Formats: sequence, structure tokens, C-alpha cells
Amino acid sequence: MSYEYKVVPAPVRGLKAKGIKSAEDRFAHALETAMNELAGDGWEYLRADTLPCEQREGLMSKTTVFQNMLVFRRAKKDVEAHPAPKVEAPKVEPKVTTRVAPPVIEKPDSSEEVEPTPIKPAPRPAPDVAAE
Repeated sequence: MSYEYKVVPAPVRGLKAKGIKSAEDRFAHALETAMNELAGDGWEYLRADTLPCEQREGLMSKTTVFQNMLVFRRAKKDVEAHPAPKVEAPKVEPKVTTRVAPPVIEKPDSSEEVEPTPIKPAPRPAPDVAAE
């Protein structure tokens, strides 16, 4: 089984609550509240770690501080158990194009003589009488 993990910073201050007086109890309440919130989302508490973290201090220097982190895990959901529904592309009917053959022009027999049609010249416009 594979897991996914979530790491959150541990609380640094306690939470006030009715009936809780000491600093230790308030801190425990803050820790309990953080753990219960994540448990509500399915996260299981795994461990607390103290890890080094390098921070800038001033303009040029760096310092290492230690951060307290809470580590949670939960089982990954099986992708195979709930496959995504397949979306089919809409079916497109292919375009049917019909080609029209050019008209057949019958050629006259070479034995027949065909007189050419005389070409008439285009009519000229009449001279403008008012312009004279």
C-alpha cells in the first residue's frame, strides 16, 4: 500500500480553553486540536520530527534553526478502483462531395466546314454635342 504524506509545523504556543490553566495543558490542547483537524480529513498522525532549517540573519550571514514538524500520512486512493469516465468525441459524418463532370463539347467533324461567327465591334459612344 502506498501513502501520501503531509508535514505541518508543530504549534509553538498553547491554546486557551475553558478549564485549562497551565502552559503545558494549553500546549497539549493546541497539539491535540491540530491533530484532530487533520484526522478529520483522513490524515493519520505518524511522528514529530525536529529538523534543521537555514535562515538568513542580517545581510550576509546565515544561521541554522531547528523546526518542530508533525508528520501525517494517509493511504493513496486507488486510481484503478475509480477510473475516470471516458468521454467520447462526437461522431462527425464525413462530408460527401459529388463532383460534377465538365460539360462535353462536341467537336465538329473535321470533314464538315464550319463558318466562323463574325465578331461585331463594340458600339462607340455618341459624340457629346453640348461639349462643342
